[in-house]
Amino acid sequence: MAFGSSSRGLKGDINVTPLVDVVLVLLIIFMVVTPLLQRGKDVHLPRANTSDDQKKPDTLVISILANRQLYVEATLVNKQSLRERVHDSLRRSPDRKVLVKGDETLNVRDVREVMAEAKAAGATSVSLAVQQVKR
Repeated sequence: MAFGSSSRGLKGDINVTPLVDVVLVLLIIFMVVTPLLQRGKDVHLPRANTSDDQKKPDTLVISILANRQLYVEATLVNKQSLRERVHDSLRRSPDRKVLVKGDETLNVRDVREVMAEAKAAGATSVSLAVQQVKR
């Protein structure tokens, strides 16, 4: 009984076509999902030498754009309804951290007003988002 090339015998080749198909599908999924992972609105953050590496997934993100528009997560709000919106979000989970993403072109006063509103709404921890300088 010889193991010659027979039309009914087993093939010794590895079929990589299904592997390539799976890898391409995963690549497409990651390319679509990755931009959705960023929370809040896109702003140009100020640069800093140090940053807080403790990023919690349940953080409430408040974004301040260069034109001073306010967003809580992805919802546009005005200054009058900011406190109410933050208070509603914090009522559901009181220990939630608040992260303020302010554009680098804003004055400190604009960012401080938003931080004060978040504190007045009951936030126990308010942090500023910065872009860490790479050395």
